[in-house]
Amino acid sequence: MKNILLVFLGGGLGSITRFLIGKWIQVSKNSFPWSTLLANFIGCFLIGFLLGWILKKQTERSDLYLFAAIGFCGGLTTFSTFSMENLHFLRSGDLSTFIGYTLLSILGGLLFVGLGHSAVKVFL
Repeated sequence: MKNILLVFLGGGLGSITRFLIGKWIQVSKNSFPWSTLLANFIGCFLIGFLLGWILKKQTERSDLYLFAAIGFCGGLTTFSTFSMENLHFLRSGDLSTFIGYTLLSILGGLLFVGLGHSAVKVFL
């Protein structure tokens, strides 16, 4: 029960953070989805950092892992919104934004997970 509560609380805080990012960086319906991209990049960096730290400490199923990696990062990042936005770009015929957003999201996500993981070596 404790594990479920940790994931629940982390997920709620991650979702609130995602909502606040969306309010901070408001985008119109037909513009580039910067708020989704930023939320996903922040989540990628954090999960890379957290998993790097957890692997260093060898405590994979710690309370921090459940709260922060699964809960917070899971609530913060959003594959469903990314997919919906891309479907909109395809339906509107905006193939260049679709391709750019997809490549930027995937490659940037990998980069930020790697940067987060590497930051563990620098800061801890």
